[in-house]
Amino acid sequence: MAEAQQEKRGTRRFALRLPVSVQYQEEGSSQRPAQTRDVSARGICFFIDNGISPGSPLEFTLTLPPEITLTESIRVHCKGHVVRADEGQPEGKVAVAAVIDEYEFLAES
Repeated sequence: MAEAQQEKRGTRRFALRLPVSVQYQEEGSSQRPAQTRDVSARGICFFIDNGISPGSPLEFTLTLPPEITLTESIRVHCKGHVVRADEGQPEGKVAVAAVIDEYEFLAES
Protein backbone atom coordinates (compact mmCIF):
# COMPACT_ATOMS: atom_id res chain seq x y z
CA MET A 1 0.00 0.00 0.00
CA ALA A 2 1.36 3.41 -0.95
CA GLU A 3 1.91 5.96 1.78
CA ALA A 4 0.11 9.29 1.53
CA GLN A 5 2.38 12.07 0.31
CA GLN A 6 3.25 14.44 3.13
CA GLU A 7 2.23 18.07 2.66
CA LYS A 8 5.41 20.17 2.42
CA ARG A 9 3.87 23.63 2.28
CA GLY A 10 4.45 25.81 5.31
CA THR A 11 1.51 28.15 4.75
CA ARG A 12 -2.14 27.63 3.96
CA ARG A 13 -3.18 27.79 0.31
CA PHE A 14 -6.46 29.39 -0.69
CA ALA A 15 -8.07 27.98 -3.84
CA LEU A 16 -9.24 31.24 -5.39
CA ARG A 17 -10.12 32.20 -8.95
CA LEU A 18 -9.11 35.87 -9.03
CA PRO A 19 -8.13 38.07 -11.96
CA VAL A 20 -4.47 39.07 -11.84
CA SER A 21 -2.26 41.19 -14.09
CA VAL A 22 1.18 39.59 -14.53
CA GLN A 23 4.28 41.48 -15.74
CA TYR A 24 7.39 39.59 -16.81
CA GLN A 25 10.46 39.98 -19.04
CA GLU A 26 10.60 37.24 -21.65
CA GLU A 27 11.13 38.14 -25.29
CA GLY A 28 10.65 41.78 -24.32
CA SER A 29 8.52 43.18 -21.55
CA SER A 30 5.03 41.70 -21.30
CA GLN A 31 1.96 42.36 -19.23
CA ARG A 32 -0.72 39.71 -19.49
CA PRO A 33 -4.04 39.00 -17.82
CA ALA A 34 -4.23 35.76 -15.88
CA GLN A 35 -6.42 33.99 -13.33
CA THR A 36 -5.21 32.57 -10.04
CA ARG A 37 -5.64 28.89 -9.20
CA ASP A 38 -4.46 29.29 -5.63
CA VAL A 39 -2.69 31.84 -3.43
CA SER A 40 -0.70 31.60 -0.20
CA ALA A 41 1.45 34.02 1.79
CA ARG A 42 4.57 32.69 0.04
CA GLY A 43 3.40 31.83 -3.45
CA ILE A 44 0.85 31.84 -6.21
CA CYS A 45 -0.28 29.57 -9.01
CA PHE A 46 -2.08 31.13 -11.95
CA PHE A 47 -3.34 30.21 -15.41
CA ILE A 48 -1.96 32.22 -18.34
CA ASP A 49 -1.88 31.84 -22.14
CA ASN A 50 1.92 31.51 -22.50
CA GLY A 51 4.42 29.75 -20.30
CA ILE A 52 7.05 31.71 -18.41
CA SER A 53 10.45 30.08 -17.94
CA PRO A 54 11.39 28.86 -14.45
CA GLY A 55 13.65 31.37 -12.72
CA SER A 56 12.10 34.33 -14.56
CA PRO A 57 11.30 37.34 -12.36
CA LEU A 58 7.72 38.58 -12.41
CA GLU A 59 5.43 41.10 -10.79
CA PHE A 60 1.69 40.95 -10.30
CA THR A 61 -1.12 42.85 -8.65
CA LEU A 62 -4.26 41.27 -7.26
CA THR A 63 -7.09 42.12 -4.91
CA LEU A 64 -7.52 39.80 -1.94
CA PRO A 65 -11.21 39.38 -1.04
CA PRO A 66 -12.71 39.79 2.46
CA GLU A 67 -12.88 36.00 3.00
CA ILE A 68 -9.07 35.99 2.99
CA THR A 69 -8.32 39.29 4.73
CA LEU A 70 -11.17 38.93 7.27
CA THR A 71 -11.75 42.68 6.88
CA GLU A 72 -12.13 44.45 3.55
CA SER A 73 -10.69 43.78 0.07
CA ILE A 74 -6.99 44.64 -0.13
CA ARG A 75 -4.90 45.25 -3.26
CA VAL A 76 -1.41 43.76 -3.14
CA HIS A 77 1.52 44.24 -5.52
CA CYS A 78 3.98 41.32 -5.44
CA LYS A 79 7.41 40.55 -6.86
CA GLY A 80 8.69 37.03 -7.20
CA HIS A 81 10.05 34.41 -9.55
CA VAL A 82 8.70 31.43 -11.43
CA VAL A 83 9.43 27.97 -10.04
CA ARG A 84 7.36 25.84 -12.43
CA ALA A 85 5.23 26.04 -15.58
CA ASP A 86 2.88 23.15 -16.43
CA GLU A 87 1.48 23.08 -19.95
CA GLY A 88 -1.52 21.05 -21.04
CA GLN A 89 -4.04 22.72 -18.73
CA PRO A 90 -7.72 23.11 -19.69
CA GLU A 91 -8.49 25.59 -22.47
CA GLY A 92 -4.85 25.58 -23.63
CA LYS A 93 -3.64 27.53 -20.60
CA VAL A 94 -0.34 27.11 -18.76
CA ALA A 95 -0.30 26.79 -14.95
CA VAL A 96 2.57 28.92 -13.61
CA ALA A 97 3.73 28.54 -10.00
CA ALA A 98 5.78 31.37 -8.49
CA VAL A 99 7.36 32.21 -5.16
CA ILE A 100 6.56 35.63 -3.71
CA ASP A 101 9.81 37.36 -2.72
CA GLU A 102 8.32 40.70 -1.62
CA TYR A 103 4.94 42.39 -1.49
CA GLU A 104 3.40 45.78 -0.85
CA PHE A 105 -0.16 46.64 0.18
CA LEU A 106 -1.60 49.32 -2.08
CA ALA A 107 -3.89 52.15 -1.08
CA GLU A 108 -7.36 52.04 -2.58
CA SER A 109 -7.70 54.48 -5.45
